[in-house]
Amino acid sequence: MSQTEPKNINKIVTISVAVLALILLMLYMQGSFVSKVPPGSSPLASASNTQKSDTAVVEKKQVDDILAWPGTVRSRTVANIAPKMTARIIEIKVNAGDKVKKGDVIARLDERDVKAQENAALAALAGANAQASRAKADEQRTRSLYSKEAATRENFDAVVARAKEVQAGVNQAASSVAEIRSHLADTVLLAPFDGIVVKRLKEPGDMGLPGVPVVTLQTPQGLRLEADVPSTCAGRYSVGMDVKVRIDSLGLTTSAQIDEVSPEVDPQTRTQLIKIALPAMTGLQPGYFGWLEQACGQHEALLIPASAVQHIGQLEVVKVLSEGRQLMRHIRTGKTFGDRIEVISGLHAGETVLIHPQQAQ
Repeated sequence: MSQTEPKNINKIVTISVAVLALILLMLYMQGSFVSKVPPGSSPLASASNTQKSDTAVVEKKQVDDILAWPGTVRSRTVANIAPKMTARIIEIKVNAGDKVKKGDVIARLDERDVKAQENAALAALAGANAQASRAKADEQRTRSLYSKEAATRENFDAVVARAKEVQAGVNQAASSVAEIRSHLADTVLLAPFDGIVVKRLKEPGDMGLPGVPVVTLQTPQGLRLEADVPSTCAGRYSVGMDVKVRIDSLGLTTSAQIDEVSPEVDPQTRTQLIKIALPAMTGLQPGYFGWLEQACGQHEALLIPASAVQHIGQLEVVKVLSEGRQLMRHIRTGKTFGDRIEVISGLHAGETVLIHPQQAQ
């Protein structure tokens, strides 16, 4: 036998002993060497001097069913900047995200057709003014002759009527010039208020049409969360009502007031639009995603202090005081309501649970 064989045998024996010891330890931890306890409540050694303040009674109460409806943060003041006339878009001076001041140029339309109309109207006005000057001179001359009885009453009346007619033509031509110049001003789209461009819907070269927006502008102040709520729950809301709003992007939950409740029910989704006025929040921007959290119904729930629940791995357990003894009880919990938690299974109303010493207030 070679010298290496005894060494290999010793190594195998050492490994076998270690594995056997590990198996025995695992069997001991599983209780294989002690009497088994049936599943359910596990009896514990009675805690000495359990104080009344260390216990709580399982209560059955009506609690709100809190639901969350998704919504979008929008500005109270929104303007769609659109042409009042049909003309090709020559220039758009803003992009989405740009800040603008009241009166800033948003876009320019092709003004050549309107300029041609203006020139024609100005020429017509000049001709009307020339005719008016001649008619005025004829009126003054005829008036002088009539005063000297050198002209008949019929001639005088005809000249006066002609002067009035020509002056009416001047007024009409002037109105046409003013109207065309207003159209000329409409070729420049201006910002109606200080705000932020949230959408750019057209590009230079596109045809601008009356009422079709080129950009959408809104103010960063006066923001609201707009959420579609099922009509079965929307009836619980009213203007001025306090609700909770959660903005995930900012990690904030705040109280806000309902600003508007749409009376119209969407026939396809069976929802109503709820608008909630948001308080000032640093970093809040239009377009952010948020939640409207509010109760929509109630149900009976078993409640215990959250501090009574202990976690052992993924298990939830409480200590139940029964006939002077402490029993370990496996439970399943649901939602939390303040410092209390709902028990879905494992306890009954009226039972007494112990508050964990390390979590007791």
